[in-house]
Amino acid sequence: MIRTLNIDIETYSSVDIKKAGLYKYVQSPDFEIILFGYSVNGDPTKIVDLAQGEVVPSDIVYALHDPNITKHGYNAAFEWYCLSKFLGREPISWVDQWRDTMLHGMYCGFTAGLDATARAVGLPQDKQKMSVGKALIKLFCTPTKPTKKNGNRTRTLPHHEPEKWELFKEYCIQDVEVEKAIEKKLSNFPVPEQEEKLWQLDQKINATGVKVDQELIDGALYIDDLSTAQLTEEAVKITGLANPNSAAQLRGWLEEQGIKVENLQKATVEQLVEETEGKVKRALEIRQELSKTSIKKYVAMKEAVGQDGRVRGLLQFYGANRTGRWAGRLVQVQNLPRNYLETLGHARQLVKDKKDEALKLIYGNVPDTLSQLIRTAFVPSEGNLLLISDFSAIEARVIAWLAHEQWRLDVFATHGKIYEASASQMFGVPIELIKKGNPEYELRQKGKVAELALGYQGGSGALISMGALNMGLSEEELPDIVKRWRSSNRRIQDLWYSLENAALAVMRTGQPVGVKGLILARESDIMNGLDFLTITLPSGRKLYYVKPFLAENDFGKEAVNYWGLDQTTRKWTKVSSYGGKFTENVVQAIARDCLAVTLERLHEAGYQTIMHIHDEVVLDVPRELADLETVENIMKQDISWAPGLPLNADGFVSDYYMKD
Repeated sequence: MIRTLNIDIETYSSVDIKKAGLYKYVQSPDFEIILFGYSVNGDPTKIVDLAQGEVVPSDIVYALHDPNITKHGYNAAFEWYCLSKFLGREPISWVDQWRDTMLHGMYCGFTAGLDATARAVGLPQDKQKMSVGKALIKLFCTPTKPTKKNGNRTRTLPHHEPEKWELFKEYCIQDVEVEKAIEKKLSNFPVPEQEEKLWQLDQKINATGVKVDQELIDGALYIDDLSTAQLTEEAVKITGLANPNSAAQLRGWLEEQGIKVENLQKATVEQLVEETEGKVKRALEIRQELSKTSIKKYVAMKEAVGQDGRVRGLLQFYGANRTGRWAGRLVQVQNLPRNYLETLGHARQLVKDKKDEALKLIYGNVPDTLSQLIRTAFVPSEGNLLLISDFSAIEARVIAWLAHEQWRLDVFATHGKIYEASASQMFGVPIELIKKGNPEYELRQKGKVAELALGYQGGSGALISMGALNMGLSEEELPDIVKRWRSSNRRIQDLWYSLENAALAVMRTGQPVGVKGLILARESDIMNGLDFLTITLPSGRKLYYVKPFLAENDFGKEAVNYWGLDQTTRKWTKVSSYGGKFTENVVQAIARDCLAVTLERLHEAGYQTIMHIHDEVVLDVPRELADLETVENIMKQDISWAPGLPLNADGFVSDYYMKD
């Protein structure tokens, strides 16, 4: 009797999956599955050579359709969507039958990637992915560049490279074996059922996708080409350089003008623009304008848009494997430029009409205007509106609730002006005086930067990183701001040290410790060589820290270390932690769980979420049903596992996506 299927497939499509994404890749007319590897109930893997006329056995086809049989895959969204087309099934109809081993690995604190996960969980070499895989995928799964040597063929088929094809079949089999071995290794640390359901909802959101304004995209690309050519021509005239976009050439020219700089990074150029004048200033301004990266997002949209005008696959579930937050893919919606223009609608129309001169005349900086319009390329379905709503100061609310910092909870339960209230607490000034027109209003800036920078045990460096010096604050006054904020938030300080001490205690004694409704524990599976420090959240979800150990940190203090992904190098390495970092992980994870509950509530209420960015949801709603108050009330609802957490939401309705 078949209970489970572990599946890995190899496919062909002329569409570049890295640029266009899974959905457009599969929707290509020439898409096909060429190899089908499968294992029944964990038995040895079998391979079906579809490219050479073999067919999937009838009992396996039946099992694929059977809702009682669980299908496993590594990055299962790929197998699920590809096999939906292969079987002629509506993708959403059977997404609940799938389990993703990549999600399992990331839930347990490991990195993404089958080979990387296999190494990280400690599988032996013969159980890891074959190193020749990338070359074989390029050979058989993507178009071939025609040459005289290969007979000018545009695709490599099995009979062209029979030995490599046999190796490719072995590779597919090995992928199934590795996926099974990872699943077995992690079996004592299961993904909660609630997270499985959330993964399924995420697939539905991604498969629905977001409509994009292709007329705006085409206009933006056209105007950018013109603007780039004009700015480059102007820079050539000013500098006399063959390539003024070259950092090396421009640095040399600047040195001839008496300005020596080590680099031309964004911050350096910004400072030089302020300090220079004349042709030097203009050359640097042009570099600033040309350095705008938003055009890449227009290109990404054009690459990924399907025949129905929608872009799919913009979100990666559990993309941040420490906290479980979503990450962006393709267009990277989690990192879109902000918009400040008051006349977005007029600017959009000029771009759609390709009126470059009018755009330049009215708005001046063309690249910056195009950058601000990138959000507005996301539009509702025909006859609908976008309903956009986000949690207000969600992390500030969560940390206040978790630490039981009562004065902050009182603020969020009433007026919600946390920057003013923080300044009032820090400087002993009545909050009524901290308003525009009063000299005390300047204290709000200090309250704001402190709130943004200091919640996770940051100091003066964190204030600087958050832009304190650009707000007119001097470096000398930063330590005082840190001291005042911490004095005003004793319970949050206590939370940092309580979490750090609890983690150290767990590592020293092996016994679990409770802190503010969180449970820190050591969880191990000696047989499989796995060891974790875990933090159980109020939702019941756990945060995993892989292979924890105690060691001195850079300050000579004993600290908890673990293995994780370095955010700078993107390498799997040793990471040192401390109270503030544990607090950040926990707060962001709880905020993420609040969003997860809300996404499910919105889905149950019949709303179509098309994307969500950080703590904001974007709904595609029929005009007659665009009831903002109802959505805001859903987002404000109490959460059963977070009694007393004062949630609030604010939103608006629009004909295109933007930042209100």
